[in-house]
Amino acid sequence: MVESELQRRVDALAEDLGRSVAINDPSVRLLCASRHFGDEDTVRVRAMLQRSAGSEAIGHILAQGVTRWSGPGVIPPRPDLEMLARVSVPLRWRGTLLGLLMVIDPDGSLTEAQLDAIRVAAEPMAALLYRDFLAADEERAARERALQRLLSGNPAERPATHDWPDTVLIAEVTDGDNARVEVALRTALEAATRGREPSFYVRGRQGVLLGGGDPAAIIRQVEDVLGSARCVVGVGSHPDRPWTARERAATAVRAATTLPRFGGIAHWADLGAYALLLRIPEPTRADLPDPLRALLDHDTGGRLVETLAAYLDHGGSSLDTAAALHIHRTSLYYRLHRIEEITGLDLADGEHRLALHLGLRLLPLVNG
Repeated sequence: MVESELQRRVDALAEDLGRSVAINDPSVRLLCASRHFGDEDTVRVRAMLQRSAGSEAIGHILAQGVTRWSGPGVIPPRPDLEMLARVSVPLRWRGTLLGLLMVIDPDGSLTEAQLDAIRVAAEPMAALLYRDFLAADEERAARERALQRLLSGNPAERPATHDWPDTVLIAEVTDGDNARVEVALRTALEAATRGREPSFYVRGRQGVLLGGGDPAAIIRQVEDVLGSARCVVGVGSHPDRPWTARERAATAVRAATTLPRFGGIAHWADLGAYALLLRIPEPTRADLPDPLRALLDHDTGGRLVETLAAYLDHGGSSLDTAAALHIHRTSLYYRLHRIEEITGLDLADGEHRLALHLGLRLLPLVNG
């Protein structure tokens, strides 16, 4: 077995060095590890017990640029995580990053001869990982292709099975290095599927998860790995039609990205009018109703627009609107009269109110 041969080589290197050795995958998930040599730290113990070093430790390791290293380098300690320094070597085969060899070195005492031994051991380990990668990657790729077909908008692409979850979650990262973004998304979505068959794929800056998960936990995991990068989540549901759930999740993630009111997590069921407005691909100012554009041009300070929004949001109640704006009703009536003069619309007319209300909802989505 590839795993036993890889384990044998890890154990042999650890005995030669007298140090704890481990191999992680590119997402810093533990693949195999030697016995302890009295140099273990909290992060290594956690990884041995849970197969994960924890999102903060993963973020610290990746933040060093370790996936781009061409040879051994030092991962500095993190005392707040009770994490000691490590020497790490990327394990590559034909240019593909397959794993990270880690050797605990708290005091930087590894000799040049020991570093050479680590370099020599790394190549056959990479070859073993490559053999494993080919089989595992083929299975993963096939599973992801099947999921993409299921969630496709093309009925001809969907498999015949009908036992599908009714929720789809899309996590999107808005900035950060592409390679680290994919690692962060995969790490978070794998954690979200723990205990069940993984059903997700990552394309570009988006991860699509069938079956849903805890949006807040996914965002925390991603941001722990990436640091300052922003992650948002959209959730959509539909019984028996996961492709429709995916479309709804795509609309919801756009809401989470664009509209601060959702706080980075949007559910399609909570979008209201935005479920329709967000389907407009790239709205511009020209898409706003002419009367609203006239009001925006005239009302440079924004007071009348604020008043109109409050009035419409409170269902045309002058009492509630005046209370919300902390103004006297006489002042409110004056402002409403000015709005009618500028727009040429009658706020007592339901169609006129609807046009203005939809325009105000569209306004935050406008580009230019």
